Amino acid sequence: MKKFTQIKLKQGLVGVLMLGSMLFAEDAFAQRKKKKDAKNAPAQTAAPAPRPATQAKPGPKPYGDVITNKAKSHDGLFKVHEVEGKYYYEIPDTLIGREMLVVTTIAKTADGIGYGGERTNTQMVRWDQNGDNILLKVVSYSNTAADSLPIFEAVRNSNLEPILQKFDVKAKAKDGNGVVIEVTDLFSKDVQALGLPKNRRTEFKVTRLDTDRSYIERISPYPINIESRYVMTYIATDPPSNGSTGSITVEMNSSMVLLPVEPMMQRLTDRRVGWFSRSVVDFGLDEQKATKRTYLDRWRLEVKEEDYDKFKRGELVEPKKQIVYYIDPATPEKWRPYLKQGVEDWNAAFEEAGFKNAITAKDAPTFEEDSTWSAEDARYSVIRYFASDIQNAYGPHVSDPRSGEILESDIGWYHNVMNLLRNWFFIQTAAVNPEARGVKFKDEVMGRLIRFVSSHEVGHTLGLPHNFGSSHAYPVDSLRSATFTNEFGTAPSIMDYARFNYIAQPDDKGVSLMPDVGPYDKYSISWGYRPILDAKTPEEEQATLDQWILAKNGDPVYRFGRQGNNYDPSTQSEDLGDNAMKASTYGIDNLKRILPNLNEWVSEADKPYKDYSDLNEMYGQVIGQYNRYMGHVRTNVGGVYEIFKSSGQNEAVYTHTDKATQKEAVTFLNKELFATPKWLMDEKIISQIGDFGALERVRAVQVNNLNSILEWGRLGRVIENEAISGKNAYTMIELFDDLRAGIWTELAAGRTIDVHRRSLQRAHLERLELLLTGNEPNVPAQFRGFVGPQINASQSDIRPMARGELKTLQRQITAAIPRTSDRLSKLHLEDTLERIKMVLEPK
Repeated sequence: MKKFTQIKLKQGLVGVLMLGSMLFAEDAFAQRKKKKDAKNAPAQTAAPAPRPATQAKPGPKPYGDVITNKAKSHDGLFKVHEVEGKYYYEIPDTLIGREMLVVTTIAKTADGIGYGGERTNTQMVRWDQNGDNILLKVVSYSNTAADSLPIFEAVRNSNLEPILQKFDVKAKAKDGNGVVIEVTDLFSKDVQALGLPKNRRTEFKVTRLDTDRSYIERISPYPINIESRYVMTYIATDPPSNGSTGSITVEMNSSMVLLPVEPMMQRLTDRRVGWFSRSVVDFGLDEQKATKRTYLDRWRLEVKEEDYDKFKRGELVEPKKQIVYYIDPATPEKWRPYLKQGVEDWNAAFEEAGFKNAITAKDAPTFEEDSTWSAEDARYSVIRYFASDIQNAYGPHVSDPRSGEILESDIGWYHNVMNLLRNWFFIQTAAVNPEARGVKFKDEVMGRLIRFVSSHEVGHTLGLPHNFGSSHAYPVDSLRSATFTNEFGTAPSIMDYARFNYIAQPDDKGVSLMPDVGPYDKYSISWGYRPILDAKTPEEEQATLDQWILAKNGDPVYRFGRQGNNYDPSTQSEDLGDNAMKASTYGIDNLKRILPNLNEWVSEADKPYKDYSDLNEMYGQVIGQYNRYMGHVRTNVGGVYEIFKSSGQNEAVYTHTDKATQKEAVTFLNKELFATPKWLMDEKIISQIGDFGALERVRAVQVNNLNSILEWGRLGRVIENEAISGKNAYTMIELFDDLRAGIWTELAAGRTIDVHRRSLQRAHLERLELLLTGNEPNVPAQFRGFVGPQINASQSDIRPMARGELKTLQRQITAAIPRTSDRLSKLHLEDTLERIKMVLEPK
């Protein structure tokens, strides 16, 4: 009987067997019930009416009975029919068993529920036929082996493909070579893989889908894809907006794209060159363990066969298929040229890979020029323009999981990204750049900024992630040189978050203020895209790829630094130059030039009636930029550099920040942050933007940075560095001594302690208390790989150090109180003394 389900039986026979089983079961149950009821039943009992025989399930109907003359039909990957509100796919036999990619995104949303264009799920699927059913299966390539190997069957047997949905075959295709199925429920019922993701359901306490308020907007077929747009309304206990409705409504879009019959040859990754990639566990490799195989996401750029000789001679050749981006017709005309330039800036990089005219940008055709063109058609990559107040742009791509081939990309461009650009450019360059002084820039200035962001986002769609190590490559003072910056830009890669040149000073005439597609970008594109014509497998390419990397070894311009390494001083967001202390000093000097002029530079002579909201926003930007500088410096304390190497290089990957640099960082923070930055407290600005909160802004910057310095993981690195480097390390004792000397400077002379310093000193005591009595954060297992190893605080030197520091402060404060004449300062010191006593001697 175990093999029974594997035998294909005719439907009638199945029905007889099922009916026989049911009757047999009912008869046995009736006999038992008869014996049991005989004792208590009345003398005469009416016999139950016989149950009707189970009807055999009807099979497919004639085509015309399903796809009636009322159908609205459209050709594409599948024929799609709408018949009185129901939707049908007519799937040809040639596409049964073909693999496809389904990309689900939020198309439209309410406030607080993500944003339009946000991807929620990507999965490979296949339409399989099982008798009179079509099964939509989710296909995974996370485990793989070549189908020619014996282990292939074991891999397949351990990766049973889940069935997303089962469909009855309603009819045979009109030409007899395919099937018709109804897909209405797939997009109007709660299929979680195609709807609101699980994390949002949990966050908003979603209980169910309200099908009465959910419906299909449209299903549109194209030659290689089908776009399904549907509105989903969920009952939610805690909706983020419109709470009175008790529900959430989102419009979703699922794009089903046909994958190529023949996958592109993979190119294996190397962590020394940054790249978006995907991994599978390849059980077919000749290894004595399950080994991951990781390969790049990249476009299929190939040399035409007739150009092989030219390519080998080093001549530039055009690829078989050019990468083309279309500009959304909704884009304001004046910004289109700049978006196009951002795309085509990458041609210089592709020339390093051996291709000319590899990438271009075009206006979308008008309806008159091409009535079939649509931004939803997966044959077209589009820079989509969204009328939204979100300050963002993003560059995703859709790629073949089997090979990494990028199939298409739709860059999301939000209208309000211009406000973000305005703020960055103003705060970082207005001190040296008159064009950045104002709340509305000239179109040429904003256009150049748009080109910069366009280029960055296009880089993502080509396969490049952020390279946060790039901005650390250039010496700080080189960024003040017009000659240097006009040749090399302000960073070697436009893929860093190296925004604008805040280092340049007013006397630095002609200096460049922003990065371009730089030397690292050209190198990485060449490394990922240059064909290696003689290689027939990914493994055969590796020796050549390794040589390309080794040729740049040791040059910081060609180094990749990953995003998310929060303890590496050389891979920071929004920084510039190879010395954060020096760069931040220049940056602060510029902020001190901007702040006194802020009111004038955000005022508009033709709008004397406007309020101070722009002033408030830009003052917040000044505080935010100042805080970034503090963060850049802070990361040097307990810092560890991560510079990827291969095993063949036999070089260190991780090295601790040297003692002198760490000590320089703490000295900087004591001077620029912990000594009250009174210049930030501009009385006139404060009087115009709010009745309360200016003091809190400065306090928050000081305290947040102090707490981050005295953070468990950072102190763990300081301790480990001492264990490894000995006297050459910046020790925890030195760190605590230097911080105390900067934060409690007034104690030695009994000087007046201002309101900022009193808050800071209390914060210092509270942090020491936490280190003594609290526990390090309990990082959930799923996040531990992102935050790295965690220190065991209770068994480390942290608690003894915190206790000793409190006792030292107790002695110093006791001695300082008689020397302090200012009443409020004395009260503050007496209070801190009591606080320390309560920590050291709890009741």
